[in-house]
Amino acid sequence: MKNALIILNLLFFLHSSAQNTLSATEWQDDLRFIQNTVHKDYSFLFVKTTKQDFDDQVEALYNAIPNLKEHEIRVGLARIVSLFKYGHTQITYGTTAKSGMLPINLYHFSDGIYIEGVHKDQKKALGAKVLKIGDTSIDKALELIYPVVPVENGQYFKAYGLRFLTSPEVLHAQGVIPELSETVTFTLEKEGRVFEHVFGTINIEDKPRAFNFTLPTGEWSTARNTGTTPLYLKHLEDKRYYFEYLEDLKTIYVRQSSVFNDDNETLEQFYDRLFQFIDTNPIEKLVYDVRLNGGGNNYNNLPLIKGIMARPKINKKGSFYFIIGRDTFSACQNLTNEISRYTEAILVGEPTSENVNFYGDSKPVVLPNSKITAYLSYLWWQDMPALENADWTAPSIPVTMSFDEYTTNQDPVLEAALNFNAADFEPRPMDYITKLYVTGQTQKLGEELPKMIQDPRYAFCDFETELNKKGNLLLQSGRAPEVQASVQVFSMIAQLFPNSAITYKNLGEAYTVLKDTHKAKEVLEKAIALDTHGKIGKAAREMVLEMDKL
Repeated sequence: MKNALIILNLLFFLHSSAQNTLSATEWQDDLRFIQNTVHKDYSFLFVKTTKQDFDDQVEALYNAIPNLKEHEIRVGLARIVSLFKYGHTQITYGTTAKSGMLPINLYHFSDGIYIEGVHKDQKKALGAKVLKIGDTSIDKALELIYPVVPVENGQYFKAYGLRFLTSPEVLHAQGVIPELSETVTFTLEKEGRVFEHVFGTINIEDKPRAFNFTLPTGEWSTARNTGTTPLYLKHLEDKRYYFEYLEDLKTIYVRQSSVFNDDNETLEQFYDRLFQFIDTNPIEKLVYDVRLNGGGNNYNNLPLIKGIMARPKINKKGSFYFIIGRDTFSACQNLTNEISRYTEAILVGEPTSENVNFYGDSKPVVLPNSKITAYLSYLWWQDMPALENADWTAPSIPVTMSFDEYTTNQDPVLEAALNFNAADFEPRPMDYITKLYVTGQTQKLGEELPKMIQDPRYAFCDFETELNKKGNLLLQSGRAPEVQASVQVFSMIAQLFPNSAITYKNLGEAYTVLKDTHKAKEVLEKAIALDTHGKIGKAAREMVLEMDKL
């Protein structure tokens, strides 16, 4: 009887497994379903990728499916959806790590990728720097998994992409490890010693979720010294937002890690309490920290913006610092846009993980056979003018954190906000330069711009690129006065950056529009000489050849 039950259970297991296994044709039908759905209902997502590239990659996966294992197909589907490069448009990590994940939390510090947190059984690896996964260097591993991640920008990859390094299924499907296994060997460096460590998998549900840092529990440990807690990590387990008065500095520090309301206090109530405190205490500086804020409901932002704008004692240069970072995403990008546009805040930290204007608010699309859910964005959020769109919002004071600073509870980002000398500083240098130009203050512009380019406080601003953008806006108008003005702008840039091939190429294009062939050829030859074998040099050479045909 016992043997019969064992046989029956085995037959049931085999039958159930067969029922759950899809045929190659069914997987291919699911892929076609995604393809057709995108073209029919979401064609507006073709911004960062073309329809042709999307269809080509769909066909490549379609043809490969009969020779792929199930996990390779799931990862392949994630690659297809990630082509759109909007963080809200994705097949989630859980789908690509169905069989489990490695019991570690990785974080990309300024000096490398470290094991920031581990399950209690893996403490030997805690705090180690990752050198290799299997036989693949960490840099190559990042390159290989990159296509699976819905990478909005490089910061998004740092914030949300590293988790894919903890999925054996992704690691195998993307060629990081040669065989799928429940164990993966890492080469690590810790305290000057290089060693190998083997990790087995755990269920995804067994890993605590918390803002890309590990909150210590009975089962999980962090590499950070938990004897004290820096302000940005305080109350993470129980409060979405809080503030603390730094009386000696006459500074109020606010950490807001969500744009959703807390169960115990709505955001509007929190803002009211915050502003009442500001109004009734001797406060000279507000530091508002959203570096761990991944979004929520952006309709909750308005009371904060209105409250800050109504308080000139904090809404002025040098008195209001807004901390952003790689977790600043979604509705918090909207908040960052509004802070940048309507207040005098100086932004500190790392760039955000969201485009300035972006597609968000995804709808779930369930594939008919596998029942995998693809999330496809359908709403375009545009807080900033189209010409001001960018991959991210960059801080005026860029600051990153090293592993040692993290483990010893230092906060170089907050320190930068508290100690920055804002005298004679322009948080938005291009706005300042543009204002000088359009108001005819050419002499002051000629004096200020070279000094700003040399000032280390403006290292965050790529003046060469940004000035060329301004010149191209004038050039593209096609009207003679604006084109002539673009010549002045490009000529100024060439003086400031004499080795800038793109500037000479743009200047050549402006002279071409003005039909000054002699000057056009002269500057285009400079572009060719500076970028002989590059794309800019090639484009300049083609422009010269076209002139010679006339």
